[in-house]
Amino acid sequence: MAPPRARALLLPLAAATVLVASTIFLFAAAGASRWRPADTGLPVPATSADISYVPVISSAASASKGQELSFLDENGLPDDPSSGSSSASGTGTGRCAPRHAAVKVFVYDMPPEFHFGLLGWAPPSGDAGGVWPDVRGGAAPRYPGGLNQQHSVEYWLTLDLLASSSAAQCGAAVRVADSRDADVVFVPFFTSLSYNRHSKAVPPEKVSRDMSLQEKLVRYLVAQPEWKRSGGADHVIVAHHPNSLLHARLALFPAVFVLSDFGRYHPRVASLEKDLIAPYRHMAKTFVNDTAGFDDRPTLLYFRGAIYRKEGGNIRQELYNMLKDEKDVLFSFGSVQDHGVSKASQGMHSSKFCLNIAGDTPSSNRLFDAIVSHCVPVIISDDIELPYEDILDYSKFSIFVRSSDAVKKGYLTRLIKGVDKRRWTRMWKRLKEVDKHFEYQFPSKKDDAVQMIWQALARKVPSIRLKAHRFRRSSRSERANK
Repeated sequence: MAPPRARALLLPLAAATVLVASTIFLFAAAGASRWRPADTGLPVPATSADISYVPVISSAASASKGQELSFLDENGLPDDPSSGSSSASGTGTGRCAPRHAAVKVFVYDMPPEFHFGLLGWAPPSGDAGGVWPDVRGGAAPRYPGGLNQQHSVEYWLTLDLLASSSAAQCGAAVRVADSRDADVVFVPFFTSLSYNRHSKAVPPEKVSRDMSLQEKLVRYLVAQPEWKRSGGADHVIVAHHPNSLLHARLALFPAVFVLSDFGRYHPRVASLEKDLIAPYRHMAKTFVNDTAGFDDRPTLLYFRGAIYRKEGGNIRQELYNMLKDEKDVLFSFGSVQDHGVSKASQGMHSSKFCLNIAGDTPSSNRLFDAIVSHCVPVIISDDIELPYEDILDYSKFSIFVRSSDAVKKGYLTRLIKGVDKRRWTRMWKRLKEVDKHFEYQFPSKKDDAVQMIWQALARKVPSIRLKAHRFRRSSRSERANK
């Protein structure tokens, strides 16, 4: 047996070996399979054998200057208070200094049809080359209301980047003009809105506008020097609606996807190692100045929503049959059409526990409605992934129940009734501390959902950089052998 010191040295070596092996596997799979969506004919991202080398300025110099990352611990506080303020005003030039941001982002100046054009915005007359609206002063084209908003993540991130050039808006991300200075490349395509509004072809069209935009997107990206020099590994694409980017995701899989869950993604296309989980934009009203504690919430357990669901949501019907007649349990059908959002807000605000059950996909905005209502979530979704779980301990403000246990007669009510007032109050107080992390707003504020997503992306930068560097190494070798 190896001595203790030798065993201690072997552990980090083994971890590094696993990381490198997984990276090699991902890119080997990409080169070997040459994936192509069978029903679209979209181009496949270039492998290193297909591209010309584009020189890149090394980021080592900027790293040696000590780029300050703003990370939060589980209490929402900076790990290192001396690491720099997210509200720093920069160098006095009227722009945020990149060193104050957790992540430096290059944004493609893509045509408005991919982003704000989907909101009906157009450049002012006489500005034929205009791409972006002027968002200075907090003014921005409005996003449509209703359930469209729950997947509006790309809208809020894009606004934040456009505003990051202002000294008054210095957050976790800053937009840079030169892609060679960037940690990541942001693709400003409002994928969820495109799906929600344009996924069906309108006669005489044979191809929907959404599919047409996805085809244009792939052709645009694979032609860019930024994509060619990293193989897409440092690109960030938001596809929060489970059905968004449906036709292009296989072609663009090397990129970092910002998703709601992995329910409709192949594990070789999306994974927690490569991608980010972002919260839904909640639909319930945030419970401001909440003093409604344990004794002020008469309902023990609350659920309102669609009961009959397909795929993984069959458990909803089983639980409904078990719980509908239980005392102090409100389990009912509801929809947006019958003022469901307003009724759900009222119900959650007056309930101690709120059910979050798997539906068509592992996640739903109901969890985030419960969080901002300070109603302790009871999560019954075995495959759910949660936003920023690397720094937030959800077990301190949520209860997790395996699906196989939840459907046992009497199990769920016994479990919940076993949570005493003291424990519930601790979870309720924690909910009031973390709810800010799930608020999308413009301008963004410190540690809100927008800033938390950028910080989560910043924590991915080392692995993103590793993949990009390995891709360029492979590219150089193949060029040398030609």
